[in-house]
Amino acid sequence: MRAPLRSPPGPRADGHHQVLFVLAECVPFAIALLVLLVEFTPLHVLYTGPLLVATPALAAVTMGPKGTLAAAGVAVGVSVTTASYNSAWGTQQVYTNFLALFLVSAASFMTSRSARTRTENELNQVQRIATTAQAVVLRPVPDRLGSVRAASMYLAAEAGAQIGGDLYDVVQTRYGVRMIVGDVRGKGLPAVRAAAIVLGAFREAVHYEDDLMEVVNRCEAALLRDAYVSGAGNADALLEGFVTALVAQIPDGPHIDVINRGHPPPLLLSDGTVRPLMPTAPLPPLGLAEFVSGPPGRADRYPFAPGDRLLLYTDGVIEARDRDKAFFDLAETTVTMCGHSREAFLEDLHQALLRHTENRLADDAAILVVDRCAEEGQRSAGGPA
Repeated sequence: MRAPLRSPPGPRADGHHQVLFVLAECVPFAIALLVLLVEFTPLHVLYTGPLLVATPALAAVTMGPKGTLAAAGVAVGVSVTTASYNSAWGTQQVYTNFLALFLVSAASFMTSRSARTRTENELNQVQRIATTAQAVVLRPVPDRLGSVRAASMYLAAEAGAQIGGDLYDVVQTRYGVRMIVGDVRGKGLPAVRAAAIVLGAFREAVHYEDDLMEVVNRCEAALLRDAYVSGAGNADALLEGFVTALVAQIPDGPHIDVINRGHPPPLLLSDGTVRPLMPTAPLPPLGLAEFVSGPPGRADRYPFAPGDRLLLYTDGVIEARDRDKAFFDLAETTVTMCGHSREAFLEDLHQALLRHTENRLADDAAILVVDRCAEEGQRSAGGPA
């Protein structure tokens, strides 16, 4: 089950472009101020009518319908003020300026509203496509798989985003419940493509490979194969597009097998304590195995008894920072949540993340919570149900 949580909109990633956009919004009002300065100084002999007429059109480019109306209102106010100050009422020039200002304002407002409507329709279409893609790539995690209950949460850092380079899945197989959590280095469509490739290979391999390491090797082979087919199979491209991943298997016994490929270690919540499951032999991320020499790795086995909870996550959680650049302490935060249900656990963790970052996540974050049910563990110990 996936918790329907999203991070609130944060600041734009490109601060330079944001500053330029704000300056562009100020241009119409700066022109109105310039006209006032000209009219109230000896420079009033200059004809400023065309400057005021242009302000609604400039506002329509960057400020939308409401901004266009505001700029038009400012222009009308400045025109009335300057006409009264210069005792120009009754002249043809004043009424011509007002007529031109009215026509330009009306046309600018209609154009801006039409552009806003078209943009909103396009955005809604893109969001529908993103939602469909999310359902295919990051499909909902089943609530129950045998003796295991699971829940997930995905937090997108980018406003309006539905999916990114984080990936996860939980599948029930004849070898037990198998799961994966990963993070693609990079952003945008290439990251989504890599995530889809790894997930596709994982979902196929988990049903046919009895060795968990072979499942991981199939995921890496698919990633490398796509890189070479797409013409990005050089060393630099692989270094830029590797995937950190953690693959785990929960068999019938009271333990769990974990293979960690450069991913943050999962947390085991047991009897009110939180313990990271550190790998015995660190392995490189997916896509970088050929750059490391040595014997092939193997899965690490840890106790996972009925009643225990496993927390898998991506680095967007532990690398979340507050205003003082302090990292989010996931282990300390989860200590007080050991007795919570999965839904309450995810909700409390979500709120803790938002409080720590002041509603401004810098990176996507995916969280997977897996519980081993006590009643299922007791039934399996006593024989088939």
